[in-house]
Amino acid sequence: MDRQDRIPPIEQDHRYPITENRPADQFKAQLLDSQAMYEAQPVLVQRFIDSQAALLADAIVQRLSQVRFILPDRVFIPIGSITKPATIPQQYRTQMAGRLRDRLSRNDLLTALHDRFLDLEHSSDPAVTTGASLLRYGTAMHMVYNMLPAGRTVTYTASEIDDIPNIPVVTSLDVESAITETTDAIVEEGTEENGRGQLQVPYVPAARHFFLPQWIAFDEHGNLLVNSVNQAEANLASMQNYRGILKSAQFLCPYITADTEYQQKRYGIIGQVINQGRALAIYEVKEIINTIQQRSAGGDLNRGLSLDLPYFNDQTIAIENWPMEIIPKGRIMFVPAFVVRAAQIEQSKVQQDPRFGHSTRRHLLSILILLESAFG
Repeated sequence: MDRQDRIPPIEQDHRYPITENRPADQFKAQLLDSQAMYEAQPVLVQRFIDSQAALLADAIVQRLSQVRFILPDRVFIPIGSITKPATIPQQYRTQMAGRLRDRLSRNDLLTALHDRFLDLEHSSDPAVTTGASLLRYGTAMHMVYNMLPAGRTVTYTASEIDDIPNIPVVTSLDVESAITETTDAIVEEGTEENGRGQLQVPYVPAARHFFLPQWIAFDEHGNLLVNSVNQAEANLASMQNYRGILKSAQFLCPYITADTEYQQKRYGIIGQVINQGRALAIYEVKEIINTIQQRSAGGDLNRGLSLDLPYFNDQTIAIENWPMEIIPKGRIMFVPAFVVRAAQIEQSKVQQDPRFGHSTRRHLLSILILLESAFG
């Protein structure tokens, strides 16, 4: 199967939806035009764009309230096979995004910056339009290429009851030995010995099948590979942040979705974060089951029991909680059958809940069935 065929659909933002009037081939044309415009600039102008793009990207990721940026004093506008130099008027060079009115209207910096670029690109001055387009393109490219680590080449498949590929396909090229390359090992934190480099620790085979092995906390059987659940949660947060940067780049510059590097990184991280997010949710549910069983054995559940059952929502790419009441508050003796009955009732609710996509619904149902089976 062609790699392009395996790229999941482009994520959409309800504020700036991608419609049928903006198909993938149009994004590709816009990307190529922007690349040509950037490459037509002298090296000094390119470096200036790069520095301002890095400043804007950092401000977006750090979620600053406002940012000041500068357009280049001169740009070269491609006209056919030639380029024409044009000067950006001084009054347009210094720009601000995230002014007081944006904060009062609760617009975040990313939205304010998007709107500011849009205003500048609609200027009647071609130099201003070109400068803003260059900086928009440069910022998105910096976020995709420079802010995010590259990962392994991976292929995901979906289970029979799933519609999102998130299970890595193991090939004969996946090396099982402990001989490592820089992409196969993590650097052990701690004091280095004099005259020696940093200690590299190889990833376990289960982790090496994924796009970014350093953030894998669970193997294919749900076994914890890191030292604690807290570390697993930190790994999930890192993957969510990675995906968030890609989404911000897309929001700022929609045609970046036609870029091969963007597509590869998005494909790699989406499959991984869904796989590990579900594994973490299931692990935490098993911990809840163990706690209930222990408290039940100690007679400590006779005053009511309610749960917030964790599950991974692949629409929001986050762990959420499904509230359920097993025993109302009061002096009622705990009986395992109460858990079974409550789990069955909640399964019926989940089946009818319109908020869930197919994959999230199946995942949450499997968790409820797990809970039911533990006490059935």
